[in-house]
Amino acid sequence: MANKRVGLTLDKVLEAALEVVDRDGIEKLSMRRLGAELGVEAMTLYHYLPNKAALLDGLVERVVATVRPSFDGPAGEWPQHLRAFAVAFRDELLRHPGVIVLIATRPARSPAALKAVEDTAAALGRAGIAPLQALRIVNSVATFVIGHCLAEAATTPGHPEQVTDDALDLATFPTLAAAVEAGLGTPADHQARFDLALDALLSGLGH
Repeated sequence: MANKRVGLTLDKVLEAALEVVDRDGIEKLSMRRLGAELGVEAMTLYHYLPNKAALLDGLVERVVATVRPSFDGPAGEWPQHLRAFAVAFRDELLRHPGVIVLIATRPARSPAALKAVEDTAAALGRAGIAPLQALRIVNSVATFVIGHCLAEAATTPGHPEQVTDDALDLATFPTLAAAVEAGLGTPADHQARFDLALDALLSGLGH
């Protein structure tokens, strides 16, 4: 068993866990399944993580920490930078749809995740925004992105239960039917809705 642990690290454990979730869904992730993925007994994983809760928290950190906001430039340009962060955050969440529900329900408490929040709030502070208001802004944008991705991921490949509208008579809903005909629910529509809502949110937060 010692030989099997050679080269195994927390980072590799979390990487393998994310691969399982991406491929099979969060409901299929267990310490036993993860151990099999890595070629070790499940008990070996407890050298790196105390329990499954820590594993789930680690997945949240791994995804969230990959998106670091950049606020180079004039302090007053924070809405543009926050928008770039929101776009990158959405892209990362949609790459790992199985983790979105974790991020929506498990607060980011690790030093790496909190550092991203601190850096963003501090950048807003340099623009004259008080700490409490800065954190409200950060939370509003992050919550919007997560909520949008929860809805959008329902139609992405790999979702365990695809919903179909085959039995729905759209003739009963002419406005909805016209929207569907115009592209409602397509990737382009998801993008347009995201852009519309994000721009409106940032415009409101900037005043």
